[in-house]
Amino acid sequence: MADPLPTRADYRHFLPIQTRWNDMDRYGHVNNMVYYGYMDTVVTDFIIRHGGLDTAESPVVGLVIESLCRYQHPISFPDIVEAGLRVGKLGNSSVRYEVGIFVQGEDAIAAHGHFVHVYVTRADNRPTPIPAGIRAALEPLVM
Repeated sequence: MADPLPTRADYRHFLPIQTRWNDMDRYGHVNNMVYYGYMDTVVTDFIIRHGGLDTAESPVVGLVIESLCRYQHPISFPDIVEAGLRVGKLGNSSVRYEVGIFVQGEDAIAAHGHFVHVYVTRADNRPTPIPAGIRAALEPLVM
């Protein structure tokens, strides 16, 4: 028996994202690769706005080491998606972000997945503890 699909209530933070005409593929729906962009956008927006990450200057950055996306139903332009975010695991130097993609105003999940960041020093790409500001922002998202 398959695990039940996540619902909106399973996510702690949401970001609306406008689909674009060029997100569409020949089959008339948003291309599968674009969903990874939605996932990256909700996470990066969150850690910049709430965790204080300076993508240009921060001495510590998160590198993606794993990702997965499961598709439930298609999205099309001009839909607005709402990317839901939660944290599945918050370690010392790594975090597993879990993302649900919903069409605005709909309860059914369109896609869901995760990716893992390992925080490293920008200078040498060596693992390092998650910066305190980012950790503090992520803690309320832990499920």
